[in-house]
This record gives sequence, structure tokens and C-alpha cells, in this order.
Amino acid sequence: MNILKTGLLSAVATFARLLSGFLVMKLVAVMAGPAGVAQLGQFMSLTALLVVFAGGGIAPGVVKYVAEFNQQSADLKVLLNGALSFTLIASIVMCTGVLLLNTEITIWLLGDIQYRPLIFTLAFAQIFVAVNNLIVAIVNGMMDVRRLATIHVLGAVIGIIAPLTLGYYFELYGVLLAFILSQAAIVFVGFVCFKKSSYYKSEYLIPRFDRTVYKRLSHYSLMTLTSALLAPAIQIVVRNILAERFSWEQVGYWQAVTKVSEAYLLFITMAISVYYLPKLSAVSEKNAFLNEIKMAYKILVPLVVVSAVVIFCFRDLLTALLFSERFSGALHLYAPQLIGDVVKIMSFILSFIMLAKAMTRTFLASEVIFGVTYVLWVLWLTSVYGLIGAMYAFVINYLFYFVFTVLVAGRYIKGMTREKS
Repeated sequence: MNILKTGLLSAVATFARLLSGFLVMKLVAVMAGPAGVAQLGQFMSLTALLVVFAGGGIAPGVVKYVAEFNQQSADLKVLLNGALSFTLIASIVMCTGVLLLNTEITIWLLGDIQYRPLIFTLAFAQIFVAVNNLIVAIVNGMMDVRRLATIHVLGAVIGIIAPLTLGYYFELYGVLLAFILSQAAIVFVGFVCFKKSSYYKSEYLIPRFDRTVYKRLSHYSLMTLTSALLAPAIQIVVRNILAERFSWEQVGYWQAVTKVSEAYLLFITMAISVYYLPKLSAVSEKNAFLNEIKMAYKILVPLVVVSAVVIFCFRDLLTALLFSERFSGALHLYAPQLIGDVVKIMSFILSFIMLAKAMTRTFLASEVIFGVTYVLWVLWLTSVYGLIGAMYAFVINYLFYFVFTVLVAGRYIKGMTREKS
């Protein structure tokens, strides 16, 4: 399956997820305004963080090795048995940690102890989410895009029904609770879809410790956990900086624009992760490797440019439709954010080489360094330009990151040349 077909199917799945996410965001925007959207953003960041930590962050590694071993049943069995045990152990450890610190997490994140039962529920729910992430990684590694799309679409349906139902009865609290429960419930959808596949074997779902598998997956665990920790943690730090310097209403404007950005980019990042991670993992021949990268730039970069232009032209309508008229103060933030989105995708295409080829040290260093520099840019530029300085920080940081990924990709490709000589 090529990137166009993969992109089309992943676009269907992405649209379903986006519809689910924005219905929830719209519901919160109407009920609680910009401040409520900011709180939802905080909660979603924590959930994203715990979900990835729960499974040990091995999903990219599972995708890579399933793509390599899909014709080797014995090796695949050992891999998946080890991956399942890794996932369960990490989930139980995370559950214990969250339960012990649930009061502190609630106060730090949401500032109100009434939300503590949500954190308590999340501690157990993330175990189910982690298992579903493993199932999705297996399906992705097999490049079974149709089945992957089915899981995401059905999961999105659950993600729409649950918040609408609980939100009707319990308002913001109900929406946040539904956000947790709906993600946990998707594991049942994922398992049914996986079980009906031609590559399903019950022996794959027997957890066993394997030193070699753990060692292989630990590299991806380090990379994923570093990225997963930094991304939402940095967003939380930035929100707190903006709230301290401006107000939670201003943070809501920033959150709204970044959410629109994340939404349309999800179509593109899904295509990259679903197609390129397993593809680049399996490709070792230089010309084929270069052709895949060139194809990505020819298709994805023009797509993100056109999308960004359309969103900028209709930003008034989109903001009112997705949020409410109370978010008109966010309109001036779109231009720099959308420019940064283009640079971000140009960087992501090359950054996936680090994941596909297990460049652990390089990836870890880049995540930490560019995460820190983003916060520093925000601190400086918001003091000079106000709230829009946070968007300028986004653009500048990704420009430097793009240069970095070009250097890394060039070095790797030269290394491939030396191996061929």
C-alpha cells in the first residue's frame, strides 16, 4: 500500500478522531468558556502523558519490529510476548504511582481537589489504554491500515457518545470523566478487530519476560517516554507561564489556536506514523530510502501549506464554529502558528529517521534540548511581544529543529553510502 492509499484511510480515521475531539472541546467551550478549555487542555496533557508512560512507551518499537518480523512467526511470538509483559509491568507501576500521588497531581494540574476522583479513575483506566496501544502498534506494524482505521473510527464514536452523555448530566466534570472512560473502552474494540485478523494468534498474547526483547524495546521506551514526558509537560509549563503573565482566558485563546493546529496536522502526522515508521524501518537500500523521503516531501509539504492557507482564510468562521464567539481574541495568533506548522511537518518527515533507525542518543538529546529552548523562547518573546510571542517561539524553535534534522538525515544517508561501498 502506498502513501496515497494509506493517507486516505488514515484521513478517515483522523477525521473521526477530530470530530470526537472537537465535539468535546465545543461542549466545554460553551459550558465553561476559554478558562474551561484551558483546564481541559491541562487534563488532556496529563492523560496523554500517563497513557504513553503506562505502556512503557514501546509502541514505535513494536511497530518497527513487527514490520521486520511479520514473516517470521517464531520471532514475532517472542517479540509480542515480551512486549505484552513490558506493557503490563509498566502499567501496574504507573497505576501505583498515580494512586499514591493523586492528591498532589490534582492540585498541581487542576487546582481543585474536587477533581481527585478523576485522577483516581485515570490510574486504573490507563492500564486498558496501554493494552490497546499495544494492539494498535501490532496492527500498524502489519501495515493493516484498513483495520487500523476501523479501530480509530469506532473509538471515535465511543469518544463522542460518552462525553455528550456524561456532560449532559455532570457538565465539565462529566466530560472529563467520559474522556477517561472512552479511551479505556477502546481496548475492547481493538481486541475484537485484532482477533478477526488473519495474523492473530492467541499465543501472541501470553506475557513472558525476554531479555533480548526488553533490551530492544527499551531503546524505544527511552525515546518515546522522553518525547511523551516533554511534550505535555512543556505545554503545561507554557500554559502556567502564560497564565501567570496574562490570564487563563488568554491561555484559552492560545489553547484554541494550538488545538486547531494539532487537529489538521493530525491528518498528516497520522499518515507519517502509519506509513513511514514501518516503511523506513524495513528499508535498508539507499535509493529506496531516498525515494520514500522525496515522495513524502512532494505530497505532504504542499498539503500542509494549502491546509494552512485555507485555515488562515477561514479562521473567523472556524474559531466561532469550533469554539464560540468568545474566542475572537485568538484570531491574531493564527498566522505565526500556521507558518510554524509548515516547518514542523518538514522537520517531522526527517525526524522519523531517528525513530525508524533507533538513533536513541541523538533523539533523546534533540528532544531535551529543543524542549528547553522552546520554553526559553516563550519566556523571552512573550515578555517582548505579549501573547503572540508564544507563537513566534513555536516558529523559531522548529526552524532550528528543521536544520538539525537535515544534518542528522544527511549524516545517516552518507553512512548508508559507506556501507554499500
